[in-house]
Amino acid sequence: MEVDIHLTDKGKRDYALVQKAIDGSQMAYADLMNNYRDSLYFMLLKMTNNVTDAEDMTIEAFGKAFKSIHLYSPKYAFSTWLFRIATNNTIDFIRKKKQGIISIDKSIGGDESGPSLSQNIDSGTLDPEETFIREQKIELMRQVVDRLKPHYKHLIELRYFKELSYEEIADEMKLPLGTVKAQLFRAREFLYNIMKNSKQNL
Repeated sequence: MEVDIHLTDKGKRDYALVQKAIDGSQMAYADLMNNYRDSLYFMLLKMTNNVTDAEDMTIEAFGKAFKSIHLYSPKYAFSTWLFRIATNNTIDFIRKKKQGIISIDKSIGGDESGPSLSQNIDSGTLDPEETFIREQKIELMRQVVDRLKPHYKHLIELRYFKELSYEEIADEMKLPLGTVKAQLFRAREFLYNIMKNSKQNL
């Protein structure tokens, strides 16, 4: 596939990296991630207004893009393609997150045009049944994580069970921060595939 003549020099540089990544170059993946990690993170931080969510959405965006990198077309700049994936994924995430809030909007002692009581109740307070279900899902998740290779299992445990920051994980594992983030999205991809192929419903 020829590079679109309308691509900028940066776009052509990225396209060359994409081709190398498709051929299996881990360095090309790392370069693509380094080129856009910070700008993507700050865009998603504005969307989510939450540091942890923005970090996770950044990793997920790269994971989805790299998984489908063979579908990328130089008709558009790689950055445009990547940011569209990130934006759509984050919009879905925000929508699902909002579904975790029960909205009550009832009129009191009158018709619909009368005074109303509008209240949002955060579902973070779980009743005993919900607590049991959540514990069961966590246990099933741990069983799935146990099926990962030791290195990736350790990464997932540090990030999602011990809730360490990326910087803390990098310090503990004595790895560069970029390497930790790259390996985490790879670990999450492995985890997703195991869960998808599992007969158990999480």
